[in-house]
Amino acid sequence: MSYLYLKALHIIFVVTWFAGLFYIVRLFIYFAETAEKPEPERGILQKQFSLMQKRLWYGITWPSAILTLIFGTSIVVTLRLYDPFPSWLIWKIAFVLGLYIYHFLCHKIFRQQQLGIIKYTSTQLRIWNEVATLFLISVVFLVVLKSALSMVWGIVGLILFSVVLMLAIRVYKRVRER
Repeated sequence: MSYLYLKALHIIFVVTWFAGLFYIVRLFIYFAETAEKPEPERGILQKQFSLMQKRLWYGITWPSAILTLIFGTSIVVTLRLYDPFPSWLIWKIAFVLGLYIYHFLCHKIFRQQQLGIIKYTSTQLRIWNEVATLFLISVVFLVVLKSALSMVWGIVGLILFSVVLMLAIRVYKRVRER
C-alpha cells in the first residue's frame, strides 16, 4: 500500500517539476526578448520577469525536483528494484540524470538572467525549451513500455519529433519576423 502512495507522490512531483521546467524557459525567452525594448519598458518588464522566475524556480521547480528524486528513490528501495536492476530502469535513470543536468543548466541561465545577463537569443531558448519535452517523451515511453526495443522505436520517433519541432520553430521565427 505504501508503494502506491509513493508512486502517486512521485508522479505528482514529476508533473509539477516538468511544469516548472517548461514555464521557466518561457520566462527566459520573454526576458531575453525584453532586450529589444526601449527604456523604461525594458527595465519594468525585466524586473517583473525576474520576480516571476525567482518565484517559480525556488517555489515550485526546485522543490519538485528534490521531491521527485526522494519519492523515486523510495520506490526503488521499497520494491527492491535494485536486485536485479531491470534494463528499462537503467535507461530511465540515465534519462533522469540527463534531465537533472538540464535542470542545472537552466539554473545557470536563471542565475545569469537574475543578474541581467542575456547570453542566448529567444530562438536559442525556444530550442532549449524543447529539450525537456524530449526527456519527458523518453521517460514516459520507457516507464510504460518497459522495453529496450520499444525505447529504440521511441528514440527514432523522438528524432523525427525533434526534426518537426525544429521546423516549427523556424516557421514561427519567420512568421514573427514579418
